[in-house]
Amino acid sequence: MRKSGLPYLVDVSDTPAAAQAPPAPAPPPPARRGAARSVALTVLVLALVVAVFASLAVGSKSVALGDVFAALGGSREGDAVVVRDLRVPRTVLGLLVGLALGAAGAVAQDITRNPLGDPGLIGVSAGAAFAVAAGIGLFSLTHSYQYIWFAFLGGALAGLLAYTVGGTGYGGATPAKLALAGAAVTLFLGSFTSALVLLDVNTLDQYRSWAVGSLAGRNADLGPQLAPFVIAGLILALALSGRLNALALGDDLATTLGARVRTTRALGAVAVIVLTGAAVAAAGPVTFVGLVIPHLVRAFTGPDARWLIPCSALGGGVLLLAADVIGRVVARPGELEAGVVTAVIGAPFLAVMVKRGKLREHTR
Repeated sequence: MRKSGLPYLVDVSDTPAAAQAPPAPAPPPPARRGAARSVALTVLVLALVVAVFASLAVGSKSVALGDVFAALGGSREGDAVVVRDLRVPRTVLGLLVGLALGAAGAVAQDITRNPLGDPGLIGVSAGAAFAVAAGIGLFSLTHSYQYIWFAFLGGALAGLLAYTVGGTGYGGATPAKLALAGAAVTLFLGSFTSALVLLDVNTLDQYRSWAVGSLAGRNADLGPQLAPFVIAGLILALALSGRLNALALGDDLATTLGARVRTTRALGAVAVIVLTGAAVAAAGPVTFVGLVIPHLVRAFTGPDARWLIPCSALGGGVLLLAADVIGRVVARPGELEAGVVTAVIGAPFLAVMVKRGKLREHTR
């Protein structure tokens, strides 16, 4: 229709109500959001405590909670030996890996503004896998504690390569360029990894036991070796949380508000590299923890990184320890690897999120 002599302007008041866009839902009141965040944090802490004790008590042979407490108190009698020498190191390792992957996933999704972002998005997992395969095939590595240094170095170099490639050209390291560069690095290193493991049967046998993603059979010293990297990565991620909130508003608006976009994204990538490199080095490429947990946590905490990152870290610890316990129970007297269980849990959850369109709702 024509209004005021202008042939292409439409009077919105004449548009049928059904054709007009529905009003955006009002955000929840600050008090309600704060209460939801506090409840979510409390529930996650309690769930993590339960997961830790379940990891110590449940296995091919169940141990009573009284014996678990006695073992933690220094007893060396009966089942206390199993708890102290086998399950405590495994639980500590699972806790550290889960914390690292959960936090890394939240940071990766923020710096790339990609709802499918996970710790492997910028090539870290592929770099770690290639380094481990190369170490086994070229340097005859045989023990899990030897893998950690190769995997961490490979993951770090791959992440830096992806960030360097994604940061070249106009605009620097934009989210889309980071995702594309990470995909290219992943495919490039994946082809070399496949060549290494297929050319040597011994390399294939050792590599596949690590690549499935498991907490079983890891050296007891891995936890102390892993802890400094995880702690450093978590501190850096939490320190960046305020800047990541500004980054989520868009590069232009964040710059207007005084945020250093390139510096923030670079430091976020460093945090992801450190956390993911350490976790993958110790447990292998455990999937879906860094992808699913931030989306699940975001439903309760909102997109505020100051809450999202610590809650995602706690959620990652809960999920990985729970997956490890489930794997011990469903396949007694053997066990199912934690990486397989997280995939079984995470894949249907991701499918439901895609179907409902939830992957578009993680940004402001």
